[in-house]
Amino acid sequence: MAPVRDPRPIVISGPSGVGKGTLYKLLFQRHPDTFTLSVSHTTRSPRPGEKDGVDYHFVTKEAFLELKAKDGFVENAQFGDNLYGTSKATIEEQTAKGKTVVLDIEVEGVKQIQASGFPARYVFIAPPSEEELEKRLRGRGTETEASIQKRLDRAKVELEYAKVPGVHDKIIVNDDLETAYKELEEFVFAAPPAST
Repeated sequence: MAPVRDPRPIVISGPSGVGKGTLYKLLFQRHPDTFTLSVSHTTRSPRPGEKDGVDYHFVTKEAFLELKAKDGFVENAQFGDNLYGTSKATIEEQTAKGKTVVLDIEVEGVKQIQASGFPARYVFIAPPSEEELEKRLRGRGTETEASIQKRLDRAKVELEYAKVPGVHDKIIVNDDLETAYKELEEFVFAAPPAST
């Protein structure tokens, strides 16, 4: 396949359980030298088996806030007591190496990146239906009922936001994995739009 002709990072969002990770991991497997996942900064402690610089850049709260004060993040958020962010330097470093950076981001992060004017392409992965999404979340067998309800409520918000015209460059319904993957691949390798 031809090289990626649009060097802008690809921001992938969508509700939990929709299969975002499965889709972009296929992209990485089938084009191993082309893409890289953006590694986020976090103030939380590493979990067993996690490696610094691979799973996350594990930093102190002070270092995180210092980078934030210098406008070093394209997006950042707080979950519980922990801070998470995507650093501009990480994206620029990988882009300079000729890699197309993929960011797996929550909807609030998508809004931040868009508001910042950072050049990116936006893909939203949607479930075939809310019922199907619920079935997939329950099928994982890893979630409590409260957690499932929380994820479904969040999914409604994300699906509503995805309907706003111009928010995403591409919306892909993940009904059949291979079909959804082909759509993602075609979008990623398409020529950049002619500037007006």
